[in-house]
Amino acid sequence: MTQESQAITRKSASNLALAFILLPRPKREAMSALYAFCREVDDVADEDAAPVEARRVDLGRWREDVRLACGGGAPSFPVNRELQPFIHQYKLPFHHFDELIRGCEMDLETTRYADFPALEQYCYRVASVVGLLSVEIFGYGDAHCRDYAVYLGKALQLTNILRDVRTDAARGRIYLPQSVLQRCGVAEKEILHGRYSDRFARAAETVAAEARKYYGLARQSLPEQDRRSMVAAELMGSVYWRLLAQLERSHFDVFGPRPARVSKLQKTLLVFRSWFEPPDYGDDQAAAPRARP
Repeated sequence: MTQESQAITRKSASNLALAFILLPRPKREAMSALYAFCREVDDVADEDAAPVEARRVDLGRWREDVRLACGGGAPSFPVNRELQPFIHQYKLPFHHFDELIRGCEMDLETTRYADFPALEQYCYRVASVVGLLSVEIFGYGDAHCRDYAVYLGKALQLTNILRDVRTDAARGRIYLPQSVLQRCGVAEKEILHGRYSDRFARAAETVAAEARKYYGLARQSLPEQDRRSMVAAELMGSVYWRLLAQLERSHFDVFGPRPARVSKLQKTLLVFRSWFEPPDYGDDQAAAPRARP
């Protein structure tokens, strides 16, 4: 049983948790345990009330505890104890868990990213490695599914970054690359103070173009023979593709009180479409930015 993990997953009400509904129960339980681990380490990094050094120590404890889980030892944390059987069943490697924790550690010390290569390393660590762990649980026949996981993870994380500019700025974080902001003439203080402008919209569109590139690469790299086994990931791709389209329709005015969301009805429809139809994300025409009125 994965009672602790399932409670964390239900409480989160995230898009990732929604996607689990498409999985058979054994894989759903494995993904719930994996998601709970990801949620727990992310929460440690984001606990702003705790000193940075204390959070660093706590992340180190999670690293050593999951190392025990991967190595056949006796982990202390309940989530890792629930995750351990799935680690061994699906041969989930420690180095992916380590990379994820390294991504969380980046949030302790890095509040700005110079350029896309620096940002993409972050996206790989906090999102793509989750995809790489997930596809081992989903099961696949063609190793290109690993490329698919990397590309889709980057696409989803870049979409998250665009949606969460306001909330990240409230914590002193700006994930949009400094090189892009400088090229578009956007000062940091404008973002930190929630000031929207045409210049910010151009900067955001540059990041959105990078996200669209990765959605396209994910769509191209998914082997047809493995599409059904990747149905939960495909649902995630479809939900976030629509979220990106919403952001584009609003011209990336993300400084309002309510972040862009895909409605429950849309998500329900996407659950059915993801099961019966090929992926509908990654089409540049479908997500092309609309001209300003």
